[in-house]
Amino acid sequence: MAALKGPPYNKSHMADTKTVAPKEGPGTRFWNWLTETQVWTSVFRHGRPDSDRNRVLVMLSNVFLHLHPVRLRKSGVKLRYTWCMGGLSFFLFLSLTLTGLLLMFYYRPTLEYAYTDIVGLREHVPLGIMREMHRWGAHAMVITVWLHMFRVFMTGSYKPPREFNWSVGVIMLVLTLLLSFTGYLLPWDQLAIWAITVGSGMARATPFLGHEGPGAQLLRLGDVPLIHAYDDARFALLGGSFVGEGALLRFYVLHCVGLPLVIAVLMAVHFWRVRKDGGISGPL
Repeated sequence: MAALKGPPYNKSHMADTKTVAPKEGPGTRFWNWLTETQVWTSVFRHGRPDSDRNRVLVMLSNVFLHLHPVRLRKSGVKLRYTWCMGGLSFFLFLSLTLTGLLLMFYYRPTLEYAYTDIVGLREHVPLGIMREMHRWGAHAMVITVWLHMFRVFMTGSYKPPREFNWSVGVIMLVLTLLLSFTGYLLPWDQLAIWAITVGSGMARATPFLGHEGPGAQLLRLGDVPLIHAYDDARFALLGGSFVGEGALLRFYVLHCVGLPLVIAVLMAVHFWRVRKDGGISGPL
């Protein structure tokens, strides 16, 4: 069989062949220009997260993301294991912060206006549903925090080396309940006033700090008791001997400023410790 003959092989002809790059669109050119500017490179000190190194740099160079671990166990992202209760609690905290800020524009913590402002928020203010979102979000956060603590306990995630983070979580649980307790008085209706009257009465039995609590009788200077009804824990909480304007103002400041700031700091520590302890613990 005769061999097929083709055109002679020309190496110089192949060397002259050029590869034509696709023409960049205006959007691509703008993006390339933007990512090379001094402003962009001063803020983002890494390339696109398309490699393991860049993905690590994204996590470590971001003020929010660096609190989280770079890698997670597969069980840590499974809903049937974590129940996502920690993430839901954080989301509800952000939602309550936003709705609470909006409510602060319309609410005045005084005897004359507290109740009428709550009624006005429900009946007259545009987007008054924010008050109901804040109320039900607070109930939901208490439930999710309890379920998160239950899940952590049942999976043994409180064991070493995570016992410190467990303690931080217990403190945040108590502060969450205090947030709900201080917010209960702000509507200033009969239910709120008498509920806080009963609840604050338990502070009288605080060990050493309540005038009816254990150990209070031991704090004496001669025959003069150092703890009595007008300087104990209940008096400090209410700003007086009964639930009045002083209590309303103190609960308002604690609910809107004091407790949220402490919880925000502890949340940052909590997320950071999750990362330092090796991420979310695995199943038992």
